[in-house]
Amino acid sequence: MSDLSKSTVLVTGAGGRTGQIVYKKLKERSDQYTARGLVRTQESKEKIGGDNDVYIGDIRNIENITPAIQGIDALIILTSAVPKMKPGFDPTKGGRPEFYFEDGAFPEQVDWIGQKNQIDVAKAAGVKQIVLVGSMGGTNPNHPLNSLGNGNILIWKRKAEQYLADSGIPYTIIRAGGLQDKEGGVRELLVGKDDELLQTETRTIARADVAEVCIQDGKSRRCFCVSNNPGEDSAKSGVEDDEGNSLGVEAALSMLKFYKREISPLLPKSCRYVPTCSEYSMIAYKKYGVVKGTILTAWRLCRCNPLGGSGFDPPRWFDEATPPEQ
Repeated sequence: MSDLSKSTVLVTGAGGRTGQIVYKKLKERSDQYTARGLVRTQESKEKIGGDNDVYIGDIRNIENITPAIQGIDALIILTSAVPKMKPGFDPTKGGRPEFYFEDGAFPEQVDWIGQKNQIDVAKAAGVKQIVLVGSMGGTNPNHPLNSLGNGNILIWKRKAEQYLADSGIPYTIIRAGGLQDKEGGVRELLVGKDDELLQTETRTIARADVAEVCIQDGKSRRCFCVSNNPGEDSAKSGVEDDEGNSLGVEAALSMLKFYKREISPLLPKSCRYVPTCSEYSMIAYKKYGVVKGTILTAWRLCRCNPLGGSGFDPPRWFDEATPPEQ
């Protein structure tokens, strides 16, 4: 949006992990932009430290979001339905975890109707440009992400993208690879089209890099995919294979299967430690990546064992009071 400098920019989904970064970057460049944010709850507003420039609204309701969009020059859409893992999954028993969407928060309602509402209100308000962040994989209707919670999330995202392209509003559509909580500006940024990057090893990207692309790209009516060159990093944290399984989760499963086979028989039958730590471990891998996820899993397993615990302190970078969250 370099051509929209010193303009008012609204970030919807500003309470999300990527949205927070975009909102923060805009605030830091107050000489160029007047930042606004749209979140779903008061809690999210407080979390990002927003004042009067952060609005609370439901994108499924046009009247809810109209005040936030009125008077802006550009809109960055970062809203998305989020699947949740069903509780009770034990990876040591084999099988795959099941996911669901909360009532009213299915992809059709959020990624299609919610985004359509934003586009309609923006068009009526005379917004000059819309940046929409989507996801790679939409060219494949059988992509594993579509099966999560029977939500067909990529199908609904693509429908919203096409609606934006047909709206007549200058737009940029960014189809991001697998999002990672990594430092931005470190790995080379790669650009492709029509999911061609999915055929390579460059299928992930730092959220911070996506945020920067949202702000910097000012060319209208273009659509592209973005990812990071793995380089020496190899992007193993959070990398997904063709079946959509995280390599980190696979590593967690191997460790937990060993624990169940070799250690669990020594524990009292009433001990429910293994399934509890299985879920904990997968969340740790998802949030922290392979290296830190392995460290956390090992620490968790050693803390509770037949000999009464290892006594090891948790890693310094990990606060036990705030365990990994999905």
